[in-house]
Amino acid sequence: MSESVHTVATMPAARQPGCPFDPPKELIEAREHGPISRLPFADGHQGWLVTGYDLVRAVLADPRFSSRKELMRHHPTIDYGDIEVPPAAPGEFLLMDDPQHSRYRKPLVGRFTVRRMRLLTERVEQVTAEHLDAMEKAGPGADLMTAFAKPIPAVMICELLGVPYADRGSFQENIDTFMSGETSDEDLIAAYTAVQTYLAELVAAKRANPTDDVLSDLTDSDLTDEELKGVALILLAAGLDTTTNMLALGTFALLRNPAQLAALRAEPTLTERAVEELLRYLTVAKTSQRVALEDVELGGQTIKAGTTVLLSSNTANRDPRRFTDPHVLDLRRQDGGHLAFGHGIHQCLGQQLARVEMRVALPALLNRFPTLRLAVPAEEVALRPETADIYGVKNLPVTWDA
Repeated sequence: MSESVHTVATMPAARQPGCPFDPPKELIEAREHGPISRLPFADGHQGWLVTGYDLVRAVLADPRFSSRKELMRHHPTIDYGDIEVPPAAPGEFLLMDDPQHSRYRKPLVGRFTVRRMRLLTERVEQVTAEHLDAMEKAGPGADLMTAFAKPIPAVMICELLGVPYADRGSFQENIDTFMSGETSDEDLIAAYTAVQTYLAELVAAKRANPTDDVLSDLTDSDLTDEELKGVALILLAAGLDTTTNMLALGTFALLRNPAQLAALRAEPTLTERAVEELLRYLTVAKTSQRVALEDVELGGQTIKAGTTVLLSSNTANRDPRRFTDPHVLDLRRQDGGHLAFGHGIHQCLGQQLARVEMRVALPALLNRFPTLRLAVPAEEVALRPETADIYGVKNLPVTWDA
């Protein structure tokens, strides 16, 4: 290993005060030193941090880097000691390699096509309008997270999975608890167990009485009930918290960039490009991990077999070698190809649904409330900690003229 290679002291690093949309300063500085840095783990493991666009993309597409859960050191600050991490549970295919990964993903691909997700546009419009009506009726002042950003993707994912309407409140509450990044171990385990128990019951119900939803469709496959439960959990984890935080953080970013917000209001044709730019600029799914299965040359360094590689997607999406003026939010940006949904065989399955939800909900919100603005100073908006898997806001107080 070259002695000149940069070392990042620890992860996760904190964001700079007043810069809620930018990656942590330490990660930007690491990328300025080069696209790959050393990253020491708490247990003494010498890992790597990849911050450059080309290398992050290359690792995500390289089968010599594994996604298997049992190989991972999931948190650089935790000393795992002699703890053996178990393999992913049945159905949790994001934490598997092929061929196991493809066995679970393949039956889902046809249910998340661009065409099929676009057919859901009318339903997303209805759900969005219902929540905007409720906001308007309640009068000026709302927490945009609870009034808008959480319920829209929650309704859509619950309908896709076939969660009965009466169960959605408690179901969503438990999901929020174990995804917040700030829950005590006791509460986290209780919430996670409750979701697992509920999904097992839901799978059994769909097996007995199929309805018009993805989970019912999958009961015709060769997947067991335990596997279907794992698949449902992955769809929840990947498709709910991410879109929720993109809607809230995206609105926050637009309110802090009034010229860009005005352009989006004035030009409906800008919507698709604006969504892609917000995805690049914010990259709420900040990092992912891989483990080298063999010695691999990467960015002039030898990554030894068994070494953990942490991939920083948010710095990759701010790489000046790939994007012009990367720290500027530019809804007319021409240089696409962001990594907000990942790349390779694990690229986000529900990305088209997320796009539909954002393309519908954001313009609808901004057009319904032309005077929408923050109800508190920007620096008082509570942000999720960097320890949360998905970055975003805890709440977003807004108001508007009646």
